[in-house]
Amino acid sequence: MADIVISIAAKIAEYLVDPIERRLSYLFSHRGHIHRLQKEVVELMHLRDDVRIAVEEAIRRGDEIRPIVQHWLTLADEITMKAQDLMIDENKSCFNGWCPNLKSRYRLSKKAQKMSYVIAKIQFDGHLFDSISYPAPPILKNFEPLESRASTLEKIMDALRDDEMKMIGVWGMGGVGKTTLVKQVVEQARQAMLFTTQVYINVSWTRDSERIQQGIAKIQQQIADMLRLKLLGKDESTRALQLKQRMNKERVLIILDDLWKVVDLERVGIRSEDGQKECKIILASRDRRLLCQDMGAQKYFPVKHLPPEEAWSLFKKIAGDSVESFELRPIAIEVVEECDGLPVAIVTIAKALKGESVAIWENALEELRRSSPTNIRGMGEKVYSSLTLSYDHLEGEEVKLLFLLCGMRGYGDISMDDLSKYVMGSDLFEHISSLDKLMKLVKILNDSSLLLDVEDGQSDESSSSFSEYDQNKFVRMHRVVCAVARAIASKDPHWFALKEALQSGDGQRRRSSENALVSC
Repeated sequence: MADIVISIAAKIAEYLVDPIERRLSYLFSHRGHIHRLQKEVVELMHLRDDVRIAVEEAIRRGDEIRPIVQHWLTLADEITMKAQDLMIDENKSCFNGWCPNLKSRYRLSKKAQKMSYVIAKIQFDGHLFDSISYPAPPILKNFEPLESRASTLEKIMDALRDDEMKMIGVWGMGGVGKTTLVKQVVEQARQAMLFTTQVYINVSWTRDSERIQQGIAKIQQQIADMLRLKLLGKDESTRALQLKQRMNKERVLIILDDLWKVVDLERVGIRSEDGQKECKIILASRDRRLLCQDMGAQKYFPVKHLPPEEAWSLFKKIAGDSVESFELRPIAIEVVEECDGLPVAIVTIAKALKGESVAIWENALEELRRSSPTNIRGMGEKVYSSLTLSYDHLEGEEVKLLFLLCGMRGYGDISMDDLSKYVMGSDLFEHISSLDKLMKLVKILNDSSLLLDVEDGQSDESSSSFSEYDQNKFVRMHRVVCAVARAIASKDPHWFALKEALQSGDGQRRRSSENALVSC
């Protein structure tokens, strides 16, 4: 790439010769100028075709093409047509490369030389593109948010109107609808004209620490594209300064969706102090600790799974009215119950079963009950693989084993007293020597959206109360997460040891119950 740019720059320099020498060349180097123009046109056409291929691929992905690229293609087309017209004119005026008319020769040669210079400059610019396109901003028209989401949406909009609120978080388990919610925020903010620019960026690549350095430049470019700002050079700090200066003058909403690890916003060009009062940031993540402690969100909004009536409504909307038939309705209701209000599971299964026979529906229900629905189209890649990412992201063997233990325990509420019996005394958890250490691991799972807090039998995903041990406190694993945990545990080398820990804990529970009865 660098060699190509240097080569083209050298070509441009060739045109900047002494004026007298250049004028003489118009008469005595006529064919040379024409041949050079032909060569430059061919090279430009090849580069233009390559850019068009990249543009077509970007459009198929749903991306927006950068204005500078669109302008370059227009210039390339225009100069190519002019150059071809000139060469046609040259063929008419000259015979076999010889122009007896000195005036005509001078005129054509001069035009060819100047046009070659312009084409070389356009080629040079065409090799400098950092990117061809950027992700299109989400547009949700005529979309009615679910009632359970409407209140959360309104609270987020209120926070955006609060001058003191700079950074907020959206937190919830994988597939619960965080992306849909933040895209609705973008659309409402646009309609309400709260900001001059809304920037939505998916940063799922932050799962990979090695890609974060490269990702900083990617975020900078996407913000610049939405601001219609041309960044100068490739130096990170220079680009960051440009963005800071521009965002000091505009009201900008920046959404970083699917955040997994810390991103240094200062390096991007987003100030953490009050210098950019009109710039607001929304971070969406599965990790509450990342949002509140690491990134410094002033407030976060939990996105919970859907209540039963909304889950059924969503399922029916996708699967069709046939689910209301006498034969299908009872099966469909149980299928929806197995999804436990998780939108990604509801949508995936509804699409897979739409229009299928009763036998297929019954088989799918049986697979869901056995926690092995990977044979249902889409469940493996869209649901299980998504939730497995949360497990893979956990740091430390003990917290992963605790997750698998809770999954093997099965769906339902687990008291902290029972959980301590499963863990204490097991060789797998030899480093969990105190109840406080157990609570820390439970809190990590809760913050990572892999365990739900349960108060008085009601799930409270927004709670962060796992600070001290309470034997009367309960936790719950979401039904679909539980199925994922069991699938992972079945392939884990510690499966037998985990099963033994459960059996040992259940034995302690029975003995405790018997002793309690005797004492009565």
